[in-house]
Amino acid sequence: MGWFILVQIFSVLIAIVSLGRLSEREKDLEILVLRQQLAILKRKQSKPIRTNRVEKMTLALLTAKLKEATQRPASRLRDIIRIFQPETVLGWHRELVRRKWYYARKNKSGRPRIDQELEDLILRLARENPRWGYDKIKGELLKLGFQASSTTVRNVLKRHDITPAPVRSGSIGWRHLMRHYKEQLLACDFFTVETIWLQTLYVLFFIELGTRRVHLAGVTANPNQIWVTQQARHLVWRLDERETSLRFLIHDNDSKFTAAFDSVFRSEGLRVIPTPYQAPNANAYAERWVRTVREECLDHILILNETHLCRVLREFVHGYYNVARPHQGIGQQFPIPQRQPQNSGPVQSRKVLGGIINDYYRIPSGSSPYLN
Repeated sequence: MGWFILVQIFSVLIAIVSLGRLSEREKDLEILVLRQQLAILKRKQSKPIRTNRVEKMTLALLTAKLKEATQRPASRLRDIIRIFQPETVLGWHRELVRRKWYYARKNKSGRPRIDQELEDLILRLARENPRWGYDKIKGELLKLGFQASSTTVRNVLKRHDITPAPVRSGSIGWRHLMRHYKEQLLACDFFTVETIWLQTLYVLFFIELGTRRVHLAGVTANPNQIWVTQQARHLVWRLDERETSLRFLIHDNDSKFTAAFDSVFRSEGLRVIPTPYQAPNANAYAERWVRTVREECLDHILILNETHLCRVLREFVHGYYNVARPHQGIGQQFPIPQRQPQNSGPVQSRKVLGGIINDYYRIPSGSSPYLN
């Protein structure tokens, strides 16, 4: 007990000596800092102590002034700042300084933002013309009566994450082929169907991208090289019977598409283009048709065997899909053009696949609904 009293007396003497070395301004700042901490403790008795923005600002400013007046390091401020770490309070002050300069910079005037109309036009030109660089877009804008520098064009494209012309133009080769040569493209693919006895049947089909016309090649449980090549020959014979502008055949890298299969089409002047590996979207038209035939037909029928599947697919493809089903991708037209629809007369219907699909039409009495 006596030792504790001596330590306290010695501490008080040291504090008196330290205070005697301080100026009146330094003493006032210490008193203000201590009073501010007492006010916070009096208002908030719960832990942890939470302070509002005004209290943080006041304590941070007083601490900064005290540090500047006494030239004390952060470690020496612990004797005065009791309820917070000195580093925390000094961090509040740095945040106030940062906000001061942020608002000052924000209020400065800079180059005005370009009109939204001009920005939209720059984006349109870049997206519709992937090979155009900044200077080319600038020249096109001048022709249209818009003033914009190459730097402005670059900044607009960068802001919208549009890559420069060499990168954009190199990434659209396949898409350009699909759009520009659509009328000359023929695609093929396989899809599988499980019978009621869990036997896997393979269906080979071809689709003309321009008209969406589907050619059902065949169905088999064993799609070997001989069978696949023979189906290719049968399709080529059918195509020879009519005028066609087909010049390209695309298919994936399935091992069932052998060199003999490709040679059948090359002999007829078609160029065979394999799609990239693991890129089903490169053969999107064929993939979309598989989804259509499943959703509209196969998902509603239990397939018994290969003969049953052939009959179902022929009725769906040749009796409905190619001649009576409007397609959004070709302006609600049919893959095989028919005569003009009737605008008068009673609405009639016929059942496809036993009523799974209802086909509606108007036709004068005594006539066939479709031309053969």
